[in-house]
Amino acid sequence: MAPRGLTAVPARTEAAGRPAILVLPGGGYARQADHEAEPVAEWLASLGIHAFVLRYRVAPDRHPAPLEDAKEAMLHIRNGQHGLAVDPGRVGVLGFSAGGHLAATLSTAAATGNLDLDVPAAVPDLSVLCYPVASLTHQTHQGSVENLLGDDPPSDLLTALSAELNVTPLTPPAFLWHTANDEAVPVSNSLNYAAALFAAGVPAELHVFPAGRHGLGLATDEPGPGQWTSLCAAWLQRAGWAESPGC
Repeated sequence: MAPRGLTAVPARTEAAGRPAILVLPGGGYARQADHEAEPVAEWLASLGIHAFVLRYRVAPDRHPAPLEDAKEAMLHIRNGQHGLAVDPGRVGVLGFSAGGHLAATLSTAAATGNLDLDVPAAVPDLSVLCYPVASLTHQTHQGSVENLLGDDPPSDLLTALSAELNVTPLTPPAFLWHTANDEAVPVSNSLNYAAALFAAGVPAELHVFPAGRHGLGLATDEPGPGQWTSLCAAWLQRAGWAESPGC
């Protein structure tokens, strides 16, 4: 049985052992942004990648509920219980905004053993982070913090859930994009996480576009940010995941 809130969008190419990516929409840990869910999964499916959209628990449910949901979904995808021909060695995660925080936390907390989540199979093999709330300690999105942790959370928990502070050489490679004038989630979230990856010797690619509001999703017809899907598709192709660079 599939975990609650998990929907599969099969790759459009019928081939054995295709990669898979778990899609985590944003919404400030208060809701799920629909435009960052199934439309993104359909784009991944067009690249020959099985996609799984997870509508994880949000407020009033709090940490660790979303992370538990994401871990359970990763294990479900990698274990093949869904019936799709997924390569268990190529299971990634893609997240937007608060979903990007969840994706980055899954990539770091699970990888380092923090928060009793030391389950190797739950760690993604790569991550795509779209204007992520990567930090809860520096220029963060306060609404996400309050929805996830409540009022006045302890400093050690804020540190444990700040991805840029928990990167190790075991953290998976990442593709990140952000806009420089994002007023909701400052671009420093992506800059600092990418810097931590570079310092740890983890491959990463970062694109910062000069302008664009927060929450663009696929950013279709947006000058500048609209390039992110083709750039990401090319990155996935170089990694051996996507069949062709497209958008």
